[in-house]
Parts: sequence; structure tokens; C-alpha cells
Amino acid sequence: MPIATEPARQRPAEILIVDDEEGMRDFLSICLMKAGHNAEAVASGELALRQMATKRYDLVITDLTMPGIDGMEELRRAVAMPSPPLVIMITAFATTDTAIQAMKLGAYDYVGKPFKVDEIQVVVRRALERVDLTSENQRLREQLRGVQSLDGMVGRSPPMLKLFELVRKVAPTRANVLICGESGTGKELVARALHAESDRPGGPFVAINCGAIPENLMESELFGHVKGAFTGAATSRDGVFVAATGGTLFLDEIGELSLGMQVKLLRALQERRIRPVGSTREVEANTRVVAATNRDLEAAVEAGEFRNDLYFRLDVVQIVLSPLRHRTEDIPLLVDRFFARFNREMARNLEGIRPEAMQWFLNYDYPGNVRELENLVERAVALETGTSVSAENLPTRRRSKAPGATPREPELGESGIDLDQAVADLERRLITRALERTGGVRKDAAKLLGVSFRSLRYRLDKLGITVPSGRDMHGERNG
Repeated sequence: MPIATEPARQRPAEILIVDDEEGMRDFLSICLMKAGHNAEAVASGELALRQMATKRYDLVITDLTMPGIDGMEELRRAVAMPSPPLVIMITAFATTDTAIQAMKLGAYDYVGKPFKVDEIQVVVRRALERVDLTSENQRLREQLRGVQSLDGMVGRSPPMLKLFELVRKVAPTRANVLICGESGTGKELVARALHAESDRPGGPFVAINCGAIPENLMESELFGHVKGAFTGAATSRDGVFVAATGGTLFLDEIGELSLGMQVKLLRALQERRIRPVGSTREVEANTRVVAATNRDLEAAVEAGEFRNDLYFRLDVVQIVLSPLRHRTEDIPLLVDRFFARFNREMARNLEGIRPEAMQWFLNYDYPGNVRELENLVERAVALETGTSVSAENLPTRRRSKAPGATPREPELGESGIDLDQAVADLERRLITRALERTGGVRKDAAKLLGVSFRSLRYRLDKLGITVPSGRDMHGERNG
């Protein structure tokens, strides 16, 4: 009997097949892949649980009777996961009692062996319709709460909503993009979102950290080399420009490139052609370039450390990422997302985050931004011995941004201090506190700070501070 093709979903379903019979695993894998799904198969309940701890599946199709952990125990553990997959049970020893027990434990359906191809296809199709409906309901609930997501990023703060809008606008174009922001704010995530939303999402996404590669190897890394081009070049090798052909090349920490390499990169961007080291022939570079930096490139241009022409070539569209301390509304969303991931990967089966722990996360200053938050959640999940994450497993020494906290005076160490940054941090904290105290009324906040309204507005723009939802300068609601 020919295997029919299912209607295309927005993305292929991720399905895990669990059966100790190789023939059944092969049969189901072929059936599901022909229908357009991604199917993986393992031979035991132990292997299945290990897979589910590290990867999110839409659907699990499991045999009931297997050595070791059987299908029923596997079902119990699967449905207890933070983001459980739907589970379909199959068995050659079907009885009414076991079917009822499986459904009570949370199985989506129960299919007896032997079964026909079209029978299992119908069950899988209906199960995936349930998955899609559940996902759509979750998306709608998030929209009602003002939450938006984009290719793995999530947020509801004004800076993130503006970021999502800008990414969706610029992604379909071929314009070069420069992403600016502090370390840990998620610049590579934005680059990946630009790629995913572009007109070439099926092409390669290649990332390179310009600050991590020695200067004498950078040209070969970018443009490749031919055999014999230098000592040790035993074979020819393509560079990242060729590797990213038809896709996106992400140049992280672009400000670390030497002036000599900046000249060569500029030419590649202008001509859209590259020349491998040691070659006399040029190669077309059909690559969309996205660059990122945590440096002030305009200041680097003024200091003669970065070429003005390269800066403007890269800065066709600039995307600025706000530090996490300026978008507190996003912290609970990120905590929940990281908790679900690490809870699943570590197979901890914790119930959630306790209120005092969430308050700890809300009060922290995050000098390392989202990357630091991710590490803190991972630590808390790993160390927790109770049923849910508590504040006991979070660091006791921390930089707090809680209202009323006394700003810590910067220390002048042996290596000195970045005075401009220290002054900007203090200015930012005081302005943010004044806005919080006045409910976002900028006119009143200016009075508290002893500056004019025009001066406050200039400082808000300079420091990238978003006025919280409250009242505007006339006392009208603005959020």
C-alpha cells in the first residue's frame, strides 16, 4: 500500500519511536518520514527518557512491553516533564485494562498490533493537530499578556517589542546589519533571527568570533586559502564567506579586527567577491553579512582604531540591544524558559520557581545580562534538593537594583577604572529610580533630579532608558 503524504505543517513534527523490535522501528520511521516528519528511533525506555531529557519532542510512539523500563513507566515519566510530549502506546498484547490504565496516566491514544499504515497515520495526524492547537492556544495567551516571541527570543518589554518589529522589517532585505549591545544581551540570537526570517532561511548560518582568532590566521579563516599558500597549507580550504554562500555570515566582535583586515573585509563587502590566500582568482561571495560588537564603534572611528568607510558599510541598519536591567518585564519570561529547559535536560522534574526566588531574579542587576541569568537558573536547578527552585540556591552576594538600595561605589583598582562608564552607570541608576518613584512622570522625575525636562529627555536618549508604563510629562497615562 502506498504511503500517503500528510498536509504540510509550519514545521516538521519531532517524533520519537521507542520499540525493542528493529523491524517495527524501521517501519514506523519510514512511515513518518515519508509523511514529512522528523523521526528518531531508540530500542529501550531508558534510551527514550535520556533523549527526552535533552530534546523537546512533539510526539512519542512507544511499545508497551520492553525489557527494563517498559512503556507504562516511560509514560509516567514523560507526562511529568515540564513540557510533556503526547504519547501514543502500541502493543501486541492489548487489553481493556491496560488501555484504560494508559489513558488515565495521560496517554493520547492506544493502538494494538498489528495495525495498518493508514490507521497509524490517522492517529499521528490527530495527535499533531492536538499539539498544534495547544501551541496556538499558548501563543494566543501570550499575546493577551503582551508577550511576543521571535525565533527563540521572548519578551514583552517595549525595547524587545521594538526589536522584534525591526528584525521582521529588515530580515527579508539583503542589507548589512550591525548589532550593538553589551556582552550577554543575545546578539547572536538576533543574528539567527535575522537569518530565520530572511528570504534564505534554508541556507547556512555561519558564525565567527573575530576576537578569538589570531591575526595571522584571520584572512585564511575569512577568505580561505589554496594549497601551498603558506607553511602548513597542505590542502586548499574554503573560508567562512564561501561556507555561508546562500545564507548568512555572522561576524561577532567585529571591532576586534585589525586595520589591515578591515581593509580586506571592506573590499569583500563592496565587490561581493573574495580572493583566497595564495590564489590569483576571485570567488563570488553571495553572502548576507551581519556583524556585532559590544564596543562603541563611533568612538573607535574617532580614535582611528576602526575604519570609517567599513563602519558605514556595516552600519546600513543598526540594531541596539538593551541590557537586561532596563527591561525587567522580560525577566520572569526568561526565568521560566530557562527553568523549563534545564529542568528537562537534567531530568529534575521540579515543579517551578518559588515566589521568593523569582523576587531574587527581579532584584538582581545582571552585569552579565541574559547569559548570566541563564547561568544562574542552571545553577539553581542543578543545586535544588526540594520540589521547586528556592532562593537558598542563589548567590548571597549580588548586585541588587531593588528600590532603596544604596549604589555601590566603583572601586579604583590597580588597573584603573572606566570613568565614563562608571558615571553613566550611576546616572542610569538615579534616573531609573526617579522615574520609578514618580510612576514614569518625566517632569516630576526631572524635579527630583534637579535638572530641566529637556536635560532629562536628552539623558534618557543618551543612556537608552525606556520610560516605564505610567504617566507622561503632563500626568496623562502613557502605557
